[in-house]
Amino acid sequence: MVHTPDGPLPTGAVVVATGRCHTPNLPRWPGRSTFTGTLLHSAQYRSPALYRGQHVLVVGAGNSGTEIASVLAGAGAERVRIAVRTPPNILPRSSARWHAVGRLTEALPLAWRDRISLLTQRLAVPDLTSRGLPRPRTGLYTRNAREDVNPVLDHGFVDAVRSGRVEPVAAVQAFDGPDVILGDGTRLRPDTVIAATGYRPGLHDLVGSLGVLDEAGQPLAVGAQTHPEAPRLYFAGYTNPLTGVLRQAGIEARAITHALRRETARASLLAPRLGDRTADTLHKGHTPS
Repeated sequence: MVHTPDGPLPTGAVVVATGRCHTPNLPRWPGRSTFTGTLLHSAQYRSPALYRGQHVLVVGAGNSGTEIASVLAGAGAERVRIAVRTPPNILPRSSARWHAVGRLTEALPLAWRDRISLLTQRLAVPDLTSRGLPRPRTGLYTRNAREDVNPVLDHGFVDAVRSGRVEPVAAVQAFDGPDVILGDGTRLRPDTVIAATGYRPGLHDLVGSLGVLDEAGQPLAVGAQTHPEAPRLYFAGYTNPLTGVLRQAGIEARAITHALRRETARASLLAPRLGDRTADTLHKGHTPS
């Protein structure tokens, strides 16, 4: 039974596909509420025009953060810094077909794929260590497997860092009135902080009481697989493989469709047998339970 604003809705199966990037994740930094500047999540960012002449700190060096920082630097922001916790794996924009590469190398051991990815970056992306952004030590395949993180496709970020228009700094540790305190103890006083800190699936309110989510709020079973606590409850689109999120969501959706068809076919085969048993029971003068 599914409960909706219009009342309960009986259903044989439920597919949840609200997306892994459903709810903006804004970290609960100590002192966040005391910040006297402007703090927003990257989901609220619309145009660089609003930040002309401002000192902006972008938090997070993923695809959103690096792209926002480079756009701001070229659109009149007075100063742009980007807070980096872990140096990202950066690939040239010409590597936009890396999803296909991911599919071609799936059969290789993880360590080999990591070596190939790090070598590719070393050959294609200049060393930015002197600008405050050292090369990553962990390959992009391991980071994806362990942290669910994808590599950054360069949309001008590398040139912006090389030219000094975007300045990498340490990760944000806390806020203190007008100041942002970094992990190395540095204090900054930006006009605006844009948190490109990712998203959460936001499934707790929907299915959190069913025991089907892990500690991070992600489904424990996806695609055609279901959790023992909630049979016939399916999830599609909550994984982040290097072979492509949309491609994987399609694979999971088709697998769910096939699973439901099998269930329907099985039920159709069982129905006549149950009907025969009921008729035989009535013939013998018994009342079916």
